[in-house]
Amino acid sequence: MGSGSHDFDPSILREYDIRGLVGDTLTEADLEATGRAFGTMVARRGGSTVAIGYDGRLSSPDFEAAAVAGLVAAGMTVHRVGRGPTPLQYFAIKHLGCDGGIMVTGSHNPPEYNGIKMTWTDGPVYGDAIQEIGRIAAAGSFASGSGSEQTTPVDDAYVDRLVAAHTGPRPLKVAWDAGNGAAGEILQRMAERLPGEHILLFADIDGTFPNHHPDPTVPENLTTLIDTVRREGCDMGIGFDGDGDRIGAVDDQGRILWGDQLVAIYAGDVLVEHPGATIIADVKSSKTLFDEIARLGGQPMMWKTGHSLLKAKMAETGAPLAGEMSGHIFFSDNHGFDDALYGGIRLINLVAKQDLPLSEIRNRLPSVLNTPEIRFQVDESRKFKVIEEIGGRLADAGADVVDLDGVRVNTPDGWWLLRASNTQDVLVARAESNTADGLERLKALLAEQLQASGLPAPDFAGGGH
Repeated sequence: MGSGSHDFDPSILREYDIRGLVGDTLTEADLEATGRAFGTMVARRGGSTVAIGYDGRLSSPDFEAAAVAGLVAAGMTVHRVGRGPTPLQYFAIKHLGCDGGIMVTGSHNPPEYNGIKMTWTDGPVYGDAIQEIGRIAAAGSFASGSGSEQTTPVDDAYVDRLVAAHTGPRPLKVAWDAGNGAAGEILQRMAERLPGEHILLFADIDGTFPNHHPDPTVPENLTTLIDTVRREGCDMGIGFDGDGDRIGAVDDQGRILWGDQLVAIYAGDVLVEHPGATIIADVKSSKTLFDEIARLGGQPMMWKTGHSLLKAKMAETGAPLAGEMSGHIFFSDNHGFDDALYGGIRLINLVAKQDLPLSEIRNRLPSVLNTPEIRFQVDESRKFKVIEEIGGRLADAGADVVDLDGVRVNTPDGWWLLRASNTQDVLVARAESNTADGLERLKALLAEQLQASGLPAPDFAGGGH
């Protein structure tokens, strides 16, 4: 590459990562430039070592090699930790004492996509730091040096860490669905060493995702897991996304536990060890979660949606637990990583400690009616503007609004939310009430505000939880 400049397709430099269409908006040259620009940023911070891993996508090995070449050209000492889930690479940064890390992963995107997640030793690389990658590359202002690379597997240590986290006093029967994603091999090794009975689904890594799309927040992706739990009489089922940093779960009756319900259940466990602690959840989460944290004596904190933003807030507040609707859940006991394998172990522990099945633990949460997350396309140029307009009208009307991230409006019926996605040209809506009539009134308020900004009312078809 020399010290020449490199221009990225602007669509790939996203809020939390770099992501694009393989061979089209994202190429090996982009990976090499990213490695070199990230290495430059590490050097500016006084660092010199980077851990790099990659997921199970077909393009990932070549992309990883290109990023390594860029890192070495920037003078970095590069530890190649190989193929595995994103949390393996997060673990490697800590375990090897690196100054930063790169993960080549398309997460839960379709097979034709890939991407890059970057991390400092003390937190995520996001927002303006990702734009800085683009600026360094465009200016060709790369650091130069004679770096080196070596293969440094950390999977044995990582599996040891996961197995050591298991403290459940009774053996359980658990179904796991890796969705042919990058967590499969680690899952197999972990399950062999755990007590109890473990049924593994789609644990072979296959970047074509032949069985179902690896996104455990979409109900149709959990059908095999639900059927297995019911048929085999499992205590629970646990599913992963494509790179193993997001968790999905079903209880012993085969009912899906959504991200906010999982955080509420984990909070019961975490607040025993950390009485009165702050627990953070994103603005899309149910009011029942914030109420439950308070009931358990914790300090509920609502924060912006986005795993990088929650990680940063967690570090700032010292919260022992944070999570969001999308299944990114963070424990300070695990360096604040979003690690779905670790999350699965924590769920096993808390159920095994009680004489109650997971369904009973879940039934203690008040039941509410809510919509699923409704996403609808709005032009990039309009999406933030619409939120601004609606916020202005609500303020003029004296509404009870939380404006951390979009607008979340509280009414006697419950609440509704409208926010702009940081990663796509969509607005996201949700509403929640204790009554069916209340939910209809909230949907009508939401629709009315959208129409006042010249947008059609969203289609609220489909059930929530």
